[in-house]
This record gives sequence, structure tokens and C-alpha cells, in this order.
Amino acid sequence: MSKVRVHTISLGCPKNRVDTERLLGALGRNFAPADSVAASDLVLINTCGFIRPAVEESIETILAAIREAAEADPRPVLAVAGCLVSRYGQADLAADLPEVNLWLSTRELETWPALVGAALGRKNLEALGPRRLSTGPAYAYLKVSEGCSHKCAFCTIPSIRGRHVVSRPLDELEREARLLVTQGGVSELVIVGQDVTSYGRDLGLKDGLKHLLDRLLPIKGLKWLRLMYLYPAGLTDGLLKHMASLTGPGLPLLPYFDIPLQHAHPDILAAMGRPFARDPSLVIDRVRKHFPDAALRTSLIVGYPGETDAHFKALKAFVQRTRFAHLGVFPYHQEEGTPAASLPGQVPQGVKTRRKNALMKLQEGISREHLSGLVGQRLEVLVEEPSPEWPGLHVGRVWFQAPEVDGVTYVSGPKVRPGKIVLADIEQAQSYDLVALA
Repeated sequence: MSKVRVHTISLGCPKNRVDTERLLGALGRNFAPADSVAASDLVLINTCGFIRPAVEESIETILAAIREAAEADPRPVLAVAGCLVSRYGQADLAADLPEVNLWLSTRELETWPALVGAALGRKNLEALGPRRLSTGPAYAYLKVSEGCSHKCAFCTIPSIRGRHVVSRPLDELEREARLLVTQGGVSELVIVGQDVTSYGRDLGLKDGLKHLLDRLLPIKGLKWLRLMYLYPAGLTDGLLKHMASLTGPGLPLLPYFDIPLQHAHPDILAAMGRPFARDPSLVIDRVRKHFPDAALRTSLIVGYPGETDAHFKALKAFVQRTRFAHLGVFPYHQEEGTPAASLPGQVPQGVKTRRKNALMKLQEGISREHLSGLVGQRLEVLVEEPSPEWPGLHVGRVWFQAPEVDGVTYVSGPKVRPGKIVLADIEQAQSYDLVALA
């Protein structure tokens, strides 16, 4: 039987990427990658539908694939999956985009292989997983849960991915992690979920994240373990104390904290329905008490309904004071179906753009100062892939740089190979990136 030639486009967050990789794994030996729509039997577009720009990108990607597929002979099966489908529903989307052959909702992940198999006329697809990695030899994402139990007024995730956290069993996660490290050969595992700090509550586990770390960290060959999407209220003293006992020279757990705070002023945080509505510095101080040298990343929303110049001034002062290693700033989008969409005091788009630019300019200076202080130091660099800029140059990351969302380290040297960790001297600092020689 001939192999299924699959062209995949995975948009949005790493959690989508994991879903795509698991579906490709379900194709097993019947799978062969295709580098274009025209050269494929199946086109899989895994969409994002979180905010308006993501929705627009997803629609544009689908339309481009439809145009390319129409010129192919034979025409490939076009499957659209992910958050766009879950948010808007198959019926409405199919009415507008009848050229799509198959719609796959995130609420039906376990059925994706069977549905794809039926669309292709193949009945022998495997169960969902094991995954077919798309991240290269350096790292892999490990999705530990699905859904979110919080009620943030601006957020569409609970309506898309589920209103309650559904955690994967410890044994299943440990088994997948071992496969990724031992058979996949990856050096770094990046733990992801809508709310990683809530892992295990639905399984009846007290301190589920502690149990998860205790299972994963002893895996032989694991060099780095990184936690992403840490909801601030879940970073308790008990959890942080336990994590501190698991970090140190030669240990995999990285002192890297991705904590989406969203804002700093109590008025805006209260309107958002966020924790630490009185003072988000509480969680920052708590982390730094246990991890004085922690790398902190956060995301902030500017232009939320009711945000005044005074509110923004307080937010800017908070960023200046806290000095995050990494910062993402997003203008508020009035998303249909969320409580925030009907709030009074909607902020003009021009004001939101100016506020975003002001924060990013501030963060650029903070980042450059931080990175400049590393010049002359020798650090471990996890090498990801060759750089197209010139032969011998590779793209990698030091411990405080998460894949895809943070800056990178450009490294060269005779021992530099994708997937390897090398010791390198930091020779140059840019605004967000480093240059090193191994």
C-alpha cells in the first residue's frame, strides 16, 4: 500500500503542535511528509482561534490551501482541525468553506485518526500516538492536560478547549516522556498545558505537579525540563520549595518561570477576573524568594476596557521594576462571547498600539542590559538547527531561552551539532539574542 503524503500546517501554540504530531504518529508507517499542497494526498491545517488575528490567519491559510488544492491533480483531501473548528463549529464553517473535506474539533481528539482514515479510504490507521516529532532533535513539547477552569473575562480558551482541566495520567506521561528522550533523542522537554499548575486535580492528586516532576526528572538522558503556562495562583510556597530542591548544577529542572500575569493594576486585574488583583508582585516576590536568579517570562494585555493613562503608567512602572527576562505584550481584542467584549470604556486601537510599543521599547532596553552582562561568560547552549545565514553557524538556546517564544543564541564551532548541548563563550549581545563560540 502506498504511503499517505501529508502536508501539515500547525498554527498557534505548542499545544496545537502536539495534537498535529500525535495525528501524524497515528498514520504510522503509512506516512510520508510532503513539502507542498500540490504534492500531497492529505493537507492538514491545525488552526488557532484564540483571538481575532489568529482567526484571520487561520482563514487566510485555509483559503490559500484551497486555491493550491484546486490546481492539483489529483486534488488532495483538505482537513482543517483545531481551535477555529471548536470555536465556531463545523456547520457554520462548512457553509462558508465547502471545499474543506474534513473538520476536526479539539473536543474529539481521540477520533481524529479514524476520521482521517475514513476520508482517505484507509481503515488501518493506528490509535492516536505515538507522536511524529516536528521540532527537530533538540526538544519536544509534552502536553500534560487539556482545558482551563479559570474564568478570565477576556479569554476564549475555556469555551474552545474545555471549561475544566482534564489531566493525562502520570503513567502515560512518564511513558511518553521516556520515549521522547530515549528513542526520540531529545535533550529538553517543555511541559505545556492551558494551566500546568492545576495538573492532576481532576485525577484526585494533591500537588499533582510535584508528582509529575518526581516522575519525569529521573529519566536518563533528560538534560533540561522547562515548565510553561504557570498560572500565578498555583505557584504556592510549597510547590516552589519543592521545585527549589530539584534544581541545581547537573539537574534538569530549569529555574524558568512563564507566568501570564496580564496586567499589574488592581482595577484592571479585578475587571479581568484575575488572581492577585491587589498586587501581582506577590507572586514575583514568592518565586524570587526561592529562586533568586530565576528567569521570568510574562504576557501582558494593554488597552483592556477601562484602562486609563494612569493604569498604563502603573503597568509600565511594574515592568521597569520587575525586569522580566522575557515579555510578550498584546493589545486587547474584543472577542465575541467573552464578558469583556460588552464592557464599557473600550480603548481606541491607536492607543492600544502606542501602549504596546512603549512597553516593548522599555523591555528591549531591559533585555539588552541583561544579555550584555553575559558577554565573556561560558554557558551551555542547546543546539537546534543550522542557520541559513552562513555555513557553520547554528541556532541554539541557553537555559533561559524557551523555544519559539524567546530570543536565541547563534553559536558556531567544530563540535556544534543539532540536538547537542555544548559549552560556548558568549561573545556578543543583541537586543534579544546572543552570539557564542564553542
